[in-house]
Amino acid sequence: MSDSIPRTLAGDLAVGVADLGVLAGPTGTISTRALGSCIGLTVFDPKVRVGGLLHYMLPQPRTKEEALQSPAMFAVTGLSTLFRSVLELGAMRERLIVCVAGASEMMDREGGFSIGRRNRLMLRKLLWKNGIPLQAEDTGGTEVRELSLELGTGRVQVRTRNEERVLWPR
Repeated sequence: MSDSIPRTLAGDLAVGVADLGVLAGPTGTISTRALGSCIGLTVFDPKVRVGGLLHYMLPQPRTKEEALQSPAMFAVTGLSTLFRSVLELGAMRERLIVCVAGASEMMDREGGFSIGRRNRLMLRKLLWKNGIPLQAEDTGGTEVRELSLELGTGRVQVRTRNEERVLWPR
């Protein structure tokens, strides 16, 4: 696994914008804030208590250099890095629980840029192409979200200014 990927064997981990992190349990929380048009994606293997979170900003890079410099900034490079990282810690692909939040239309409510929508479409395309089911999502709208994954319970939680709700388990 790359040394640049934040990871820990105990405790909590905060993931920034255009970043990712993984945790190996049995306990701990991994979380991110400021999910506007960005997407937060959690993956969790309940058997080995390994989880990860990606906070990506854009569907794909314009250049190869961008992708190499900041792989977690983009869906196309961040997803593969996240999945590879949790598998290296003992997670099994067929046991992964995948949840997502974000993809709001924050910057352009008229739909001109549609970054949130484009991020969501790219995510769905990549998951479909790789045969990975999405367990739960809280996407769209205009609210900023926070997302967290608790390794001890597998609970994925989303918070907005006015609401807090559990995405998984339902």
